[in-house]
Amino acid sequence: MIVLAQPLWLLLTPLLLAAVWRAMGKSTGESDLGSTSMVLLHPDLNPLSDDKHLPEDGSLGSSRSYMLLNSSALLLLLLALAQPQRIGELIPENPEGREIVMLIDTSKTMSIDDFELDGQRVERLAVLKGVVSRFVEARRGDRFGVIVFGTTAATMVPPSFDRDLVTGMVQQVQVGIAGDNTAIGDAIGLALKQLRERQALDHSLRPALILFSDNTDNTAGDLTPIEAVELAKRMGVAIYTVQIGSDLFAEGRVANKIRLPHPNPPPKGEGTNESLREIQVNEPDMQQIAALTGGRYYRADSTGALQAVVADIGKLEQTIMRPSTRRVVEEWYWAALLLAAALFTVARVLQIRRMAS
Repeated sequence: MIVLAQPLWLLLTPLLLAAVWRAMGKSTGESDLGSTSMVLLHPDLNPLSDDKHLPEDGSLGSSRSYMLLNSSALLLLLLALAQPQRIGELIPENPEGREIVMLIDTSKTMSIDDFELDGQRVERLAVLKGVVSRFVEARRGDRFGVIVFGTTAATMVPPSFDRDLVTGMVQQVQVGIAGDNTAIGDAIGLALKQLRERQALDHSLRPALILFSDNTDNTAGDLTPIEAVELAKRMGVAIYTVQIGSDLFAEGRVANKIRLPHPNPPPKGEGTNESLREIQVNEPDMQQIAALTGGRYYRADSTGALQAVVADIGKLEQTIMRPSTRRVVEEWYWAALLLAAALFTVARVLQIRRMAS
């Protein structure tokens, strides 16, 4: 569809046509006046009426062609000022994404090769890196962050739209890069700190955390999972937990215990070992972390299961596709300008030839 972006310029067309009409009429009148010859009856003066004083028909035709070319060029200039445009197809809008921070366990047990890929046994972390990279590449509009954790938690990539950077850093993750234990609480706390800083600037869709680990318990770190969960609940952040492989330490696991001062300590010298008492602390495991924060718990013990888990999380945390409102616009004023320049050039050539003849 062809439209004019500035059609008001065409209102000058009648004025231009009137000026051209007047110029052509004036040129025709001058030609007629120049062609009027005086006839003398005296026989001796007949030689004075020479044909070279009479304008040729070609000269009059050249004048009219010159006027017509210039007039057409001026009309094309008006058309160029009106900015003809071709309106094309709708431009798809970028989806409105969300903040997604992925927490990747790099403890020693992630080196266990109980996964299969192309018929060969592969380490858990190697399969996880491939699945996570494909997940990031397929999500347009999201801002991804990567945190690795073991004995400590560290940021590999803060939330970023640069998907190539994120996938590149994911491929750099190695087993033991952050220690051999599992500091789940510290990893969640570090991710929430980054999201809180972003939420102060951007009030977009609800952020989410995806926790990948093969150990359901917190075995290191300063922040406990229960404290991290409470913070996530206050911030409205959902945590999706994915248990990689089977839990090798499920059997024989005991509840976490801490030692506190005894409320009624015995007198000195009467059993000093009884001055402290142990109490059992029920820390949430990965399944409870997901349930308490509005996320979902998954267990993936094969490559196919892990791919299905990540795909399901993608469906639950979808991006929002906004309706397209913009179209492809092709400017065509340059064609009118080129054609006008060509007509001006031809008219000038005709004028030069007329003057030279």
